[in-house]
Amino acid sequence: MEKKHFFLLIWVVLLASCLYDPEPYQESSSTKQESTSSDMGTIFPINTGKQICNPSISNDTVLYPASILWLNFSGALVVKDPPSDFTVNKVVQHDRLTVSDTAGRVQWFVMRDSIGVECQFQDPEWSTHPDYIVALGGFNAPGIKNCSELDYGIMGIRLADKKAFWFVDSNIIEEAFPHLWVDPNVNADTSALDSLEEFFGTKFVQLVYVDKNDKIAWVDYSKSNKITHLKKPSDKSSWRVDSPLISPDGKWVVYNLMNNAYSWEAYIQELSANSDPIPIPFEQSMMSAPAQPHWWLFQNRLFIVWAEFPSGQTMLNKSDFLDASVYDGSVGRTAMREVSLIAGGIPSDMAVEWKGSVREIAKVPMTGGRSPDGHFMATGTNYGYILELP
Repeated sequence: MEKKHFFLLIWVVLLASCLYDPEPYQESSSTKQESTSSDMGTIFPINTGKQICNPSISNDTVLYPASILWLNFSGALVVKDPPSDFTVNKVVQHDRLTVSDTAGRVQWFVMRDSIGVECQFQDPEWSTHPDYIVALGGFNAPGIKNCSELDYGIMGIRLADKKAFWFVDSNIIEEAFPHLWVDPNVNADTSALDSLEEFFGTKFVQLVYVDKNDKIAWVDYSKSNKITHLKKPSDKSSWRVDSPLISPDGKWVVYNLMNNAYSWEAYIQELSANSDPIPIPFEQSMMSAPAQPHWWLFQNRLFIVWAEFPSGQTMLNKSDFLDASVYDGSVGRTAMREVSLIAGGIPSDMAVEWKGSVREIAKVPMTGGRSPDGHFMATGTNYGYILELP
């Protein structure tokens, strides 16, 4: 393995797989703020003063409005009025998935042992359907008993009853970043457990993830269980794929390619074996190439929302967003741009049409997406916040 690739791999495991554990930001219990308001909106802390990762804004504005899905670290958790079976002390790293609202209340959670995960969760993400999330489940590798070396599978989780469907039960890498698309017209049926079509109420289910060869693997279960691999840019074969997300219509994917911790690009690509990656433009007005791009569909208009960071900075949020002094864009910002897409293998200049200029949403970087109603955004790694937009 080349030296450059080795160090990049180590960085990806630390950052993207949520193992980076810096000295935590400390707050006095008597001076904790519950929110901070400014012209850009109101910031609410999640797990106040403690590290979280894998932030994903709620895709369910009915049952879990103004909420964030997140992954915990070890030690103590800071939440409000936790359920009796939600422990907050001597917590084991990545032992649960949690959905919290702007008040810090636990709205939903699932523990690893209750869902058949031996060691830890990894890479949780809300699916395109409000009733399901997707995550990795980690198990002891063959011959290992203390969770020091893990193998992973990919599971879809139904929020209504906390049941899981395993798409793949082994041989998945830790930095797989799975994402799930489910037909938006179906409702979850908690009586169904066995087959994919019964569990999701439809055969129209798609999965993307990063495989061990660092390519985007895509499965359209309405057709078969066959894995299709998407092409990478010919001059970026050694760059790492980060966080592919399927579009609301199930025809495209958006993702980052990482050269190193400080250098990345963002791409859109049709879900097709023959499609070419199309770069998201890095405009002169932008601080960086788009980081952690997310789809956002609003009243039949499609946008891509992303974070930007100052030159020489990583995608990690190391700042206290309750401190209004950072609301000047010095630690990054959040932006979006409208796009029109036509699938079907047509020329790229016709397939992707950008509409209007890049819009600034907030003068802090929010990496966890925007809620379907447009009112909320989320971020995490190191510290977690929800931003309520004005």
